[in-house]
Amino acid sequence: MDRGRSALLPVLEEIVANQAQHRMIIGVGAGVRSRHIFSVGLDLGLPTGALAALSAKDSAQNAYMVSCLLAKHGFVYLEAPFVVQLLPAMLAAARGAVFNGIPPYSLWEHPPLLGKLPPHGSDAGSYLVGEVFGARSVIFLKDVDGIYTADPKTDPSAEFIPHTRVQDLIDRKLRTLPIEPVVLDLLTRAKLVRSVRIINGLTAGNLTRALQGESLGTLIEQ
Repeated sequence: MDRGRSALLPVLEEIVANQAQHRMIIGVGAGVRSRHIFSVGLDLGLPTGALAALSAKDSAQNAYMVSCLLAKHGFVYLEAPFVVQLLPAMLAAARGAVFNGIPPYSLWEHPPLLGKLPPHGSDAGSYLVGEVFGARSVIFLKDVDGIYTADPKTDPSAEFIPHTRVQDLIDRKLRTLPIEPVVLDLLTRAKLVRSVRIINGLTAGNLTRALQGESLGTLIEQ
């Protein structure tokens, strides 16, 4: 979203192109505004729950914009309280759904081990929806090709990791990850969605290939 139409609209066009073959539930995350919120909130001494509630507002705005752009193609927007109640019914009537990826813990957000930043963001929320409803696959669209041993944007020697077990990845203790670390903890306890795939959403055709089951990006398995 922060990159604007040049990045977002091609992704949405690819989603629409695949809607006849794949029913998609799209979780949308927060952006740079949340980092500003966290900066100000930490300076004011706000607790984790308050920061989580504020970040969810940013994510909800992004999700609503995405749903507006996809509305004419049969996608619906679901607020957090209605995801559990209405998602099955909406998917029976619509081609797909869009939701705010931040889980609705709000003031009841789990306190992190260190600091005050909410550990559950849109990656965790999107994964949890997939796990609860038994999605066929959970695909994270990021601005990198997958997981590297270091940040490839700053370290040219970083090695790409195309496939890994979740516990092996946890044991590596990598300094940077393209997804929230809490997703790895959730994956260790998964019952239905036992793997996730991270792909570069800025590369045309990647989403289509991932939906078709091609091996690209990084696959993390339980």
